[in-house]
Amino acid sequence: MPTDSLSEHEFDRMLGRALRSSSQSVPADFTQRMLKRIRRSEEQRILARIVLQERLALAGCIALLVAVLAGGLVLPDAAAESLQHAARVFTQQRHSFIEEIPRTVQVIRGQWQWYLAFGAIAGLAVYSLAGLWLGKRVWTA
Repeated sequence: MPTDSLSEHEFDRMLGRALRSSSQSVPADFTQRMLKRIRRSEEQRILARIVLQERLALAGCIALLVAVLAGGLVLPDAAAESLQHAARVFTQQRHSFIEEIPRTVQVIRGQWQWYLAFGAIAGLAVYSLAGLWLGKRVWTA
């Protein structure tokens, strides 16, 4: 029951109807206390969702770090070759970027499973970081 759609007068009317069948007395500030309790429960629900989003963002960052470290430990030769190849592409003046595309495609084609896995983990990390930095705007449609 959202507090925005429930005014004090409507709540008083609903309470009055319910209390007509009861013989107990009601304190004067009962409506205020009930609305405050409803607002507090909504705030706690929102805070719990924010905490969950932050935990997911942290888990995504940790997963990305673990994936990068695992990739460097499990495939050191491939990682070194990829970095050296990238450095050659950017530092060589006589070769243009267009000439290097077929070589890059061959390297990626040979190890596409690893690139796909690292891409998925990187996507999760970016999504989690976006959720952490942008907050509710990312999670609601």
